[in-house]
Amino acid sequence: MFVSAPPSPRTDATLRAYFDRRGWKPFAFQREVWAAMRAGRSGLLHATTGAGKTLAVGFGASLASRRPASGDSTLRILWVTPMRALAADTARTLGAAFAEIGAGSVGLRTGDTDDKTRAAQRKRLPELLVTTPESLTLMLSHPDTRARFSALDAIVVDEWHELLGNKRGVQTQLALARLRRWRPDAPIWGLSATLGDLDGAARALLGPSRDGLIVRGKLDKTLVIDTLAPGDLERIPWGGHLGIAMLPRVVAEIETAATTLVFTNTRSQAEIWYKELLNARPDWAGIIALHHASLERATRDWVEDGLKSGALKAVVCTSSLDLGVDFLPVERVLQIGSAKGVARLLQRAGRSGHAPGRASRITLVPSHSLELVESAAAQKAVREGRIESQTSPDAPLDALAQHLVTIALGGGFRPEDLFAEVRDTVAYERLSEQDWRWALEFVRHGGPTLAVYPDFKRVEPDAEGVWRVPNGRLAMLHRFNIGTITADAGVIVQYGPTPPGARLGAVEESFVARLRAGDKFWFAGKLLEFVRLRDQTAYVRPAKGGRATVPRWGGGRMALSDTLGDAMVELMGAAAEGRFEGPEMRIAKPLLELQARWSALPTPQTLIAETLKTRDGWHLFLYPFAGRHVHLGLASLIAWRAGEIAPGLFSLAVNDYGLEAISADERDWATQLPALLDAALGLDALKAQILASLNAGELSRRRFRDIARISGLTPAAHPQARRTARQLQASSSLFYDVFRKYDPGHALIRQAEREVLEAELDVRRIAETLTRMARKKLVIMPLKRCSPLAFPLLVEGFREKLSNEDFAERVERMATALEKAAAR
Repeated sequence: MFVSAPPSPRTDATLRAYFDRRGWKPFAFQREVWAAMRAGRSGLLHATTGAGKTLAVGFGASLASRRPASGDSTLRILWVTPMRALAADTARTLGAAFAEIGAGSVGLRTGDTDDKTRAAQRKRLPELLVTTPESLTLMLSHPDTRARFSALDAIVVDEWHELLGNKRGVQTQLALARLRRWRPDAPIWGLSATLGDLDGAARALLGPSRDGLIVRGKLDKTLVIDTLAPGDLERIPWGGHLGIAMLPRVVAEIETAATTLVFTNTRSQAEIWYKELLNARPDWAGIIALHHASLERATRDWVEDGLKSGALKAVVCTSSLDLGVDFLPVERVLQIGSAKGVARLLQRAGRSGHAPGRASRITLVPSHSLELVESAAAQKAVREGRIESQTSPDAPLDALAQHLVTIALGGGFRPEDLFAEVRDTVAYERLSEQDWRWALEFVRHGGPTLAVYPDFKRVEPDAEGVWRVPNGRLAMLHRFNIGTITADAGVIVQYGPTPPGARLGAVEESFVARLRAGDKFWFAGKLLEFVRLRDQTAYVRPAKGGRATVPRWGGGRMALSDTLGDAMVELMGAAAEGRFEGPEMRIAKPLLELQARWSALPTPQTLIAETLKTRDGWHLFLYPFAGRHVHLGLASLIAWRAGEIAPGLFSLAVNDYGLEAISADERDWATQLPALLDAALGLDALKAQILASLNAGELSRRRFRDIARISGLTPAAHPQARRTARQLQASSSLFYDVFRKYDPGHALIRQAEREVLEAELDVRRIAETLTRMARKKLVIMPLKRCSPLAFPLLVEGFREKLSNEDFAERVERMATALEKAAAR
């Protein structure tokens, strides 16, 4: 894409004329951004989705860019966005706007950019270039990039919330530090609609040594959040189901709008809902569609084009459509189940009414009864302006090692200069000299364990002390593997093999490994029969009828946020006092009253624990409402501590609301519980106990695979072929075992252990949760039968032990028995 127009001087009058021709008036926040960028100030713009952030910062950047072009260094504005689809949409929007105001040409550079466009950009860059973190880093690996960026006047990072809390954000921070060194006067701006800690987000964007302006775009935009309530509470299971019972109500809601997005939280759930919608309304074939990250790129492009044109009635999707692509025809958003966080809920709500003056509406479709309370809690948090905060990862050495090789390729570096540059980021501001020296040695020869192998001699200082990449093959290999996205490439699903047909997308190797010829599964909205696996391609053919499975993808399960969990407990506390606030809480009233009758309701002042004896053992149920990741660590810690008091065998189950520990031997949980919840330990001692309580070695090994890929130990992509997930796992496991044996203090091993604690188990939140629980009054309730809060945990405990049919039958029997008991 290359939209060209002759550059001309821009003034506020030029921009106002653009608005006047459309009958619009610039908002106050847009004028504030224009003035700030004209003055060369950096900042963060936080405004409602669809409020006009792109024009605010895009036009502001045009005011900051006023000098004539010189030679081929035409690039004035660099616009970084986290998604290729969003990049393409932004380039179209800004290309048309810039052409009209005479601000110059707009181009696009992502992984989807064709060779012809890339070649043209090598000769001459546009005035504004829209790109992604990966493509920007790839450009930084070329020695002539500094000269080609020499006229850069403004840098913009869109959807900053999507990058801030992960390694792609770290990659962006490092790239921005390099650009700040080259162009210290160029203003940097970030855009977002769903950030909690704005000061912290701005600091991570601009660097710890640079001040910036925070502009809040406060508009009277109507946001409607409601719930598709069940006709009968009993029709929604208490837990363990996908809520397909709500299908007729969802179909009726889709009927009422021109275009609807139906969000699910996992790709498997999206496949199921799309199939069920088509079964319910076969006449919708061709006007409803499916969209998730594992589908073929051409399919996703077709769906996105259909949304923009209004040709599609509904699209069932995942987080693949979370971000700010403008789908103006979308009138409604349905969220299947809870969004699990306030920021995600607001982001998805903004996909509807995506324009100033239009209302955004999201309707929550509970998949079990307790999600009625989650829905009410989400609405409460939004009303009170409570949004989750995100923080930058702290000094990941794998991303640093990759960056060192990138900069060595992009003209080379002197270690003392680059150390100062890297530490001018929030991610690495506390980077120690010891870790810096380790990173240098790692890219120079792989460290002492790997020093004899030539493939790890990636960077060498030359005679003048400048560190460069001397090997052309290693340089090409590095460029092939730039980036911090580590999702498995998976196995391609394709019709064939004779003749080879269309590609449908990709599934994980572990799923295909369980298939036999003739097995049927649903994928890409189609019923398929597995034929054979060859060369990392699963060949399939269309199938008809019969039992079929649905692929599962790892890492797709979202955890309840603290913000949402706190709001749930507050609402339950009100219910304990007889106040049921809002329609959702009134519908859930019978369930909550039953919890109070058989046990007790959690409140902000009380921590509820329950004990129960069944044929499976002695059960402990505990309800911190801290999310499944925290509960996993807590449950393991409690079982480990209980085993220290009296050895025994334990089974554990967790969900977003609480945890269950089952002792096979008789155990007095009520007596032991205060000691099991001891919060007096320091963080280091707590980490040691958590590592002791889990299979920490296996968790670290899994984490190490991604670290090895990012750091360059096990590159996933080669010029000739992409390595399979199994090959990568084998290679990384070999390195892991070698380092464990011969270099147990290896920095990447330490990073893997730290990421298990901080990212997977969130040990700081575990410590905070223990402290918060210690401040509450512990109420231990002995149960005669399973309570409504305990039932989903009981179900979770035997889910993996039974087939789908046996599981459903057992859940139904248990739920029916409890319903009968409740009626007495």
